[in-house]
Amino acid sequence: MKSVIKIIIISFWILIVSGLSQAQSQQDQCFVCHESIGDNVATLFKKDIHYQKNISCSACHGGNNKSEDMEEAMNPRNGYVGVPKGDQISTRCINCHSNSETMKKYGSNLPTNQIEQIRNSVHWQRSTKGTEHIVQCSTCHNAHGIVSVKNPSSPVYSLNLPKTCSKCHSNTVFMRSYNPSLPVDQFQKYKTSVHGIRNLNGDTKAADCSDCHGSHDIRKATDIKSKVYPTNIPETCSVCHSNANYMKSYNIATDQFSKFAASVHGKALLEKNDLNAPTCNSCHGNHAATPPGVESISKVCGTCHVLNSDLFSGSPHKQVFDKKKYPECETCHKYHDIVTASNELLGVSKNAVCSKCHSETENTKGFAIAKKMRSLIDSLESEIKTANELINEAEQKGMEISDAKFKLRDANQAKLESRTMVHSFDYEKFKEIVSNKGLKTTSQIKEEARSSIDNYFFRRYGLVVSVLIMTMLAVALYLYIKQIEKRKKTN
Repeated sequence: MKSVIKIIIISFWILIVSGLSQAQSQQDQCFVCHESIGDNVATLFKKDIHYQKNISCSACHGGNNKSEDMEEAMNPRNGYVGVPKGDQISTRCINCHSNSETMKKYGSNLPTNQIEQIRNSVHWQRSTKGTEHIVQCSTCHNAHGIVSVKNPSSPVYSLNLPKTCSKCHSNTVFMRSYNPSLPVDQFQKYKTSVHGIRNLNGDTKAADCSDCHGSHDIRKATDIKSKVYPTNIPETCSVCHSNANYMKSYNIATDQFSKFAASVHGKALLEKNDLNAPTCNSCHGNHAATPPGVESISKVCGTCHVLNSDLFSGSPHKQVFDKKKYPECETCHKYHDIVTASNELLGVSKNAVCSKCHSETENTKGFAIAKKMRSLIDSLESEIKTANELINEAEQKGMEISDAKFKLRDANQAKLESRTMVHSFDYEKFKEIVSNKGLKTTSQIKEEARSSIDNYFFRRYGLVVSVLIMTMLAVALYLYIKQIEKRKKTN
């Protein structure tokens, strides 16, 4: 009985050993060896998404991962490449990540066009060596310990991405090699912005680098296909800021894009493709994005509208606005939905911005000045219209009127200057431009145009009179000749 039990135990042990030996032969011997010596690479690889998908070391490094013999496992004849260098790194990644069938095999829904996107990106420049590109897949995703972008330990997880990008973009020596003009303080600025502060406090919804610049398809800001090309910026920002559900927790309006698109700035940028027109970052900043405060908004507007800003700063409204803590420019011109400056904004009518604060019973001095200013500028516009009609009439009659046309430009310039001078809220200065530069010029234009028109009619009438005189002389001459001929026949 004992011998039978002994045989059973020995047989069972042989089966166990045989099973372990077979299981060990199926293991990734590269990993087994590196783990046994306490290699940090093996420790990192245990957390790797590829390890979890049972993808062996040899998938990237080549070789025979089933052999316990090191020479056999690392034999180049078995495809062993060792540690991939330069573009070899991305090539090994591409072998799987560009193959839709392979990705499906491992249950992955990741897109398989990343390499096409990278090849069109700014990061696919040649390195200073000239033999490889400046960024490889492992630059952002790591080599071992690669995890899903949704994993908080990933270098490209939303909360980690700014720091990951800053490894290169905050390195002065490195960046000088590729783009000396590019600033290296973007990360520091980002940390001071609303987006950056929220990101650093753990808000994964706040915009990070990839939200504005893209991930694999990052292009130069001067590339028309770039997400941060001037005409594309409003749409890039609107991905978040026009999404009511996404922005709900921030208590921020989501109609900025629609208002901007209908504004004078939006039409210039989006419809006329005027790259000098302001876009979102022109007012809110780039990496140091922060909504301008009451004091700063005028400074932001003043970077383009310099004279308007200077005139307002010296006006009586400046003190009143500061005292009542009114924002300066947007009190009259609004925020994103800034309309084209027109006469309708000035005066005391229902649509005029002056009437918001001034009336016949309240702030009456400003009410009276606004009313007179509107009357003057309306007169100038009416005179310009009349002068233009007279010039057109003279031109149609074929008269030389180039001097008057040139002066019409001066009149229109006076109209523009008067709209700027409004910001001084000084009636005498406003009147000097409208009357002396504008109305005086239009008066000269009308006089010259009318003189040309009168000259046209004078010539016409003179021509008619000349033709009549010449006709009468011809008839008289004809009759005289006939009379002479008649006399000759009689004689």
